[in-house]
Amino acid sequence: VAAPRGDTEIQKDVQTYYGQVLKKSADLQTNACVTTARLVPKHIREALQNVHEVALRYYGCGLVIPEHLENCWILDLGSGSGRDCYVLSQLVGEKGHVTGIDMTKGQVEVAEEYLDYHMEKYGFQSSNVTFIHGYIEKLGQAGIKNESYDIVVSNCVINLAPDKQQVLQEACRVLKYGGELYFSDVYVSLELPEEIRTHKVLWGECLGGALYWKELAILAQKIGFCPPRLVTANLISIQNKELERVIGDCRFVSATFRLFKCSKTGPTRRCQVIYNGGITGHEKELMFDANFTFKEGEIVEVDEETAAILKNSRFAQDFLIRPIGEKLSTLEAVVITDPFKLAEESDSMKSRCVPDAAGGCCGTKKSC
Repeated sequence: VAAPRGDTEIQKDVQTYYGQVLKKSADLQTNACVTTARLVPKHIREALQNVHEVALRYYGCGLVIPEHLENCWILDLGSGSGRDCYVLSQLVGEKGHVTGIDMTKGQVEVAEEYLDYHMEKYGFQSSNVTFIHGYIEKLGQAGIKNESYDIVVSNCVINLAPDKQQVLQEACRVLKYGGELYFSDVYVSLELPEEIRTHKVLWGECLGGALYWKELAILAQKIGFCPPRLVTANLISIQNKELERVIGDCRFVSATFRLFKCSKTGPTRRCQVIYNGGITGHEKELMFDANFTFKEGEIVEVDEETAAILKNSRFAQDFLIRPIGEKLSTLEAVVITDPFKLAEESDSMKSRCVPDAAGGCCGTKKSC
């Protein structure tokens, strides 16, 4: 049995795996780091096409591009070779800003090579992207101040950190009230046994450090986030027989969650909300999470927590919010919080539908 590894040793192993072992996403042994669970909006596809081929060195378990990004300040935890940062750079515009932080110096150096290329490609007078070599558990050491960002994103990186609570605490610290951590990551169906947690390849493949999915809600509440809001989920397949043997009965899922930093004030009653429409790429319909989709001009009844998030976040101007008196008796019964349940439902829907002419099925496609 392998001896327990310390945090520093784990970080070095991860740097080696992503800096030297992996040269492109095709080198991965599982689909944990290359999946996305829903159709990519047109404006994001167009933004991706403007990114330099630096994106070939992309590893991620989703596409962490939330809605309503104009003029926002965004921090990308574990920014790698910069793909997501450069996409976000276009979407926030010249008045917004994107900071990427990564502990692998080689990845940061690759990303920095293309700052001028993207500035000129987008027609900006100056670059709105900064890359930092540092640790996502130690954002303060990297000079990142309290309440300085509207959004923090992370793409299949938090599972690679030995101290996940510290990562979430730091994300919460640097977010403004009403801001959100919008992130894709890998979760496991049960507590991981020692053999998996000490397996170097499984750590690099985003499985060995996966969080038991129920722990996320516990950590979020402890830190000061609102309860996690599940957006998408996708079951993970293993393409290696030896790794399959080690994993045994553990199941893994890649899932996207939204964690909003709870505002100090907000509605204490359930509300009716009406989406005004107009968010870029979501003009007629906004899929907020797995439980709420808002159509332009349509009245939707929401719980106190959802109403508070909409009222105290960057989405406030996009909704008309009216308190209501009566209790909504059926709302809690339909809320989906289990990523495995959502992934299985998505798979079931895909198996029952006919692929469209573009090869997609029920609105699910890979992004790259």
